[in-house]
This record gives sequence, C-alpha cells and structure tokens, in this order.
Amino acid sequence: MTLTPFSFSTVGDIHLEWGGATKLGELLGSRFPARNLLLITDRGLVNAGLVSPIREALEAAGFRVTLFDEVVADPPEAIVRGCTEAARAEGVDIVLGLGGGSSLDIAKLVAVMIGSDQDLSQMYGIGNVTGSRLPLALVPTTAGTGSEVTNISIITTGETTKMGVVSRQLYADFVLLDAELTVGLPQIHTAATGIDAMVHAIEAYTSKFKKNPLSDALAREALRLLGGNLIAACQDGTNREARENMLLGAMLAGQAFANSPVAAVHALAYPLGGHYHLPHGLTNALMLGPVLRYNAKVAAPLYAELADVLGVEGTGDAATRSQAFVDHMLKLMDDSGAPRRLRDVKVTDNSLAMLASDAMKQQRLLVNNPVEVTEEVALELYREAY
Repeated sequence: MTLTPFSFSTVGDIHLEWGGATKLGELLGSRFPARNLLLITDRGLVNAGLVSPIREALEAAGFRVTLFDEVVADPPEAIVRGCTEAARAEGVDIVLGLGGGSSLDIAKLVAVMIGSDQDLSQMYGIGNVTGSRLPLALVPTTAGTGSEVTNISIITTGETTKMGVVSRQLYADFVLLDAELTVGLPQIHTAATGIDAMVHAIEAYTSKFKKNPLSDALAREALRLLGGNLIAACQDGTNREARENMLLGAMLAGQAFANSPVAAVHALAYPLGGHYHLPHGLTNALMLGPVLRYNAKVAAPLYAELADVLGVEGTGDAATRSQAFVDHMLKLMDDSGAPRRLRDVKVTDNSLAMLASDAMKQQRLLVNNPVEVTEEVALELYREAY
C-alpha cells in the first residue's frame, strides 16, 4: 500500500532529566550564546518556590534574568503585549517559558513579537506569522497541554472567546522535561491535565485530514503511558515513575496533535473555558465522553485499536471493542476524581445554547472531527454532558 503524502514537524532539542531544572543554566548556556534572558511564568509558581532556584541556576551560569510573572489562566492579549513591551525595554535576546500551557503559549508569542513589526491581531489563524523569533526554551510544570512541543498558542481575544496562532515559528529550540517540577501539582489538576493529554492523543489518532504514521505512533505510545500512569499519579503525587511517564506521555501527545490536529472535544471545551473560566484540561474531560460516543459511528475501528493500546480486556468486533474503549476512558476519569458533569462545575442549563453557538466559531478544530458537528449536534452534546 502506498503512503499518502504527509509532513511532520517538531522541536529540535529535547532533554529529559529528573531535577534537570537545577541545571538549566548549564543546559541553555551550552546551546545558546544569548545571555539576556526573559523568564515568563506565573505568580503561583513564584509563590510555590519553584522559580527562585531556577533563576539562581541561570544567573550562576552568566544569564541576566528579567522575570515576568503576570501570566494568568486563559491569558488575554494584554498579557502578551505587556510582556513584549517589558522584554523590549530590557533588550532581551532569549526567552524561557516556565509553567503550564498558558505560560508556554505566552512565551512562544513573545519570542516572535519582540523582534517583529507584525501586530498580534495579524497572527491569528494558520501560517500567518511573518517574522522570525528570538531563541526559545520551554519547561512545562504540568503533564497535560503538550504546549512545549506544539506550534500553537491559544489566547483569549474578548470577554469569552479564544483564538489560536498556529505557525512553524512557534516551535521551540529547546525543551526540558523535568518531572520533579510536577510533584507539587494537586490531585485535581493532575487528573485534569492528564486527561487533557489523553484527549490530545485520542483526537490526533482520529483526526480527519492530517492523521499520519508518525502521529499515530506517537499517539499510541502517549496513550499507553498516560493511561497506565494517570491513577498512580493522582493517588500519589510523589510517585517518580508515574510523574515521569505522565510528562513524557503528554509531550508525545503534543507532538502527535501538533501534526494531526485536535477536533470536537477541544472545540466544545473552549466556550466552557471562555464563559465559565474553567481549566482547559477540566473542560476537555467534561466533553470527552459525549464526543467519543458521538464519533464512534465512524471512529469505532480506531477506538478498537486504542482499546488494545490501553490493554482493555475483552474481545469482539470493532463496535464492541470501541464501546469497551469508551467505557474504559469513562472509568479512568471517574477513578481520577475529575468532575464528570457540567452541572458539577456550576454550568447552567440555560447557557447550553449559547455555548453551542460559540463552539461553531471553532471551525479550525471542527473540520478535523471524524463526524460533522453542527450547532444542533453541539447542543445535544452539551446536554448529554450536563
């Protein structure tokens, strides 16, 4: 059988090491001549004591560090612009993003904007970034978004709407995976971010147009690692093996969906985050069950393959194995302790029609779904999740 043409891109340099953050100055110093560094993170990590040792390691290696710690969840455009202005004022020549997906997304955009005349508003969409960027290093502190290896940044553009910048310039030069940084993540965040990563793997594996052999291989291995370690990481946050496997799995899932894009779960999750300010991983977890069941009419053979990846017991035809996969995913989410119903997170039933209307704005994602999702279908999926 001949292969359908495909492209695959990812970051060029990845280093995994428990405790590697304490060597970050050495790791960056050996790779980049730049020494005027902008460290982008959030106040929570500063208060938790994670940032200070990393800053000290960077300064000991000869870096001049400018700290920007104003990143918030669902970051608005003002954060990007403010961070860019601060970086320009300091003459920054290298950018380091440290934190969850929001900090990493901001770092990617700021690294592009510092030396560019292009306005952020012109970058939204796919392939619209025209300039180059500064050297960029990313260090995730959650095992979920995979943002460290994607070419995507998601920004809140209004009161409730989000838009994405997708461009090759957003791929980082260097990624450090230090699972020790994830040890302090609370159980509920461990569950939500872990399920988020599993959604990335599942949606990449079933994506309609750009699914390819490399993304498939990465998605399968990601799902195996994530599915086999999620509960252990939730039950004991200090479990090194579970934490490392979760972080590696999230990164592999990120590589997969950066090349074979996500679809309806994410499209329906974004309005929940925009209107109710719920964490991204949690919104994905809330919508996963209904979308899996809806997509099974087409994706059953692929779900059957993923059942085998997860070691789901049983036999049968594709439809039977597909149902077993969906049931297994629902049990995993239940066992992880993540909220399972929209009503449990204070979503009101009279907002469902509004959410369905907003989801239709995510055509960049919906086109990748194996089954068409209309506004009427979206409303039914929200009702099912309610």
